Order: sequence, then structure tokens, then C-alpha cells
Amino acid sequence: MKRLALISHDNKKIDLLAWANYNRETLRRFHLLATATTGRFLREKVGLAIVARVGAREIDAVFFFVDPLTAQPHDPDIQALMRVCNVQNIPLATNLAAADLIITGLTAAEGQA
Repeated sequence: MKRLALISHDNKKIDLLAWANYNRETLRRFHLLATATTGRFLREKVGLAIVARVGAREIDAVFFFVDPLTAQPHDPDIQALMRVCNVQNIPLATNLAAADLIITGLTAAEGQA
């Protein structure tokens, strides 16, 4: 079972929630990982089981809905996550359009397996 990480900045949690709700049935086919706050939010609002951990080489794709218009105090952590995704060749969606493309590709690949 493929593992997906779901993360968002505070100002993008509503977008992530709406996207996850729209893709609820598709997401049920994957093992979902999230930060504690995002995981609780998704579990309460969307009804998906979320494990609050994200680890290197333990995920197949990262959905990180970023807020590009707000300065983030943890920007070095964000850059490190993006760097690890690039080094490990892990698909990384930082907006809705990329998330839609990646989830569609993963679902198509799952159907061919």
C-alpha cells in the first residue's frame, strides 16, 4: 500500500481539507501520514485514519499545501523537506493543481499494478 504524507501551512488547511474531502474515496486506498495537527484535523473533518509521522523513505508522495504569501518562521524546515523529496525522488505537490496530477497518476499506477 502506497504511503502519502499530507501537510499544510495554517492558511492552507482549508484547501487541504477540501481537497482531501473531494478525494476521500481515492485516499482510502492509501496509507496516510500527517503532522499531528493536520492529521487530527483531517481525521475529525474527513474521517480518514491518519498516522502522525512522516519519515524519510517511508512515503511515496508528499502533499504539502504551502502558503507562499506568508513568511514562515520554520522556512529552513520547509526547505529541508523539499530537499529530501528531491534527493529521494519523491513526488511533491505544493498546490492543488499538482496534488490533482499526482493523485491521478498514483491512482492510475495502482490500477495497473
